[in-house]
Amino acid sequence: MIIFFLISFITNIIGPLIPDIIQSFNLSLTAAGILPFSFFIAYGLFSAPSGYLIEFYGEKKIIIIGLLISLIGSLFFSLYTNYFTGIVSLLLIGTGMAILQVTINPLLRSTTNAENFAFFSIMGQFFFGLASFFSPIFYVEILSNKVISFIYNFNPKWIVIYWTFSIISLLLIFIISISKFPIKKHKEEKIEFDTLINILNNKWSYLYFFGIFFYVGTEQGINTWASQFLFSYHGLDPQNEGAKVISFFWGNMTVGTLIGLILIKLIDSRKLLIFLSCLSILILSFGLFGEKWIAVIAIPCLGLSISSMWSIIIALALNSFTKNHGTVSGIMMAGISGGAIYPFIIGVLGDFIELKLGLMTLYLSLLYILFLGLISKPKVLNKKVNLNWLNSIISLKKSN
Repeated sequence: MIIFFLISFITNIIGPLIPDIIQSFNLSLTAAGILPFSFFIAYGLFSAPSGYLIEFYGEKKIIIIGLLISLIGSLFFSLYTNYFTGIVSLLLIGTGMAILQVTINPLLRSTTNAENFAFFSIMGQFFFGLASFFSPIFYVEILSNKVISFIYNFNPKWIVIYWTFSIISLLLIFIISISKFPIKKHKEEKIEFDTLINILNNKWSYLYFFGIFFYVGTEQGINTWASQFLFSYHGLDPQNEGAKVISFFWGNMTVGTLIGLILIKLIDSRKLLIFLSCLSILILSFGLFGEKWIAVIAIPCLGLSISSMWSIIIALALNSFTKNHGTVSGIMMAGISGGAIYPFIIGVLGDFIELKLGLMTLYLSLLYILFLGLISKPKVLNKKVNLNWLNSIISLKKSN
């Protein structure tokens, strides 16, 4: 849960930073879109190799490697602050986060059992959303803190965020190094190259890969461009109103995961994914085409509707395979590269046509997630609460 918190804190501060980075480096929307692109493309490049390495070296070593790479990236941008070092730095930080994401999901599944994985995955998303809620607030508060500005005199001020990343990464390296990890029970799951090819030839690998791709594209499309959208179309200040809207978006993600923890114990995860997809399409329409007050309400509400999608897709994916979940997780996490491609496409469309049209591409991603809910066939279904006692009471009352 600590690692989920860290991944989210580092990942989802990028969106609120974008308007200030644009001003600091005098960037176009396309150039600004390359920054989150360099971060999330690391998932596409390094997730599958990380999943493969987990099978051989175990989770603890791989997590420490991921944190070290993230630390190097954060320090690099902190010490040499310009647009080009920012691209390299975010690529390194994204590589570290990709390694952590790939490692944490099979580790969580093995410690909670397959039937309970969807439930605990949503709990992980609760911590993920909690960090995302606090990171924009932390950003606003640290920029307005006169003591920090006086003592350190950061230029630009927002670079203090990356110094903070460096400290957090260093602290977690120490915590992980002294922590005891569960011994891998299934040594025989270490895989050969032929097994990897078989997994890649399975159609479900691609279907769930694109599920992750489109989900993260949706999430980061909103996170990266919502503040700029509200500034461009409704005149809201990115450092105040824009950052607060993003904060509430992630706050609602947190609340949504709590609701998801209840719903996943009552409803088949596939049906829940279908319902959430339809609801998200409706809310997105209000956010893009509604008046200012409607957009300010609708964009944060998207956090409620998409909050459990990630966990459901991950659980459906891993529960569709009987073994080699580290490698499967690596392939799935490569889909996080959608967080690179979607914001970049939105930025390009925003430069050459208009930002609203760019954000309308999110309809395509939500429709795919709806399609995935309709066709999924996991080998293990999510464990639900037995409500036979409630049905008996209802039947008794009807008979009376």
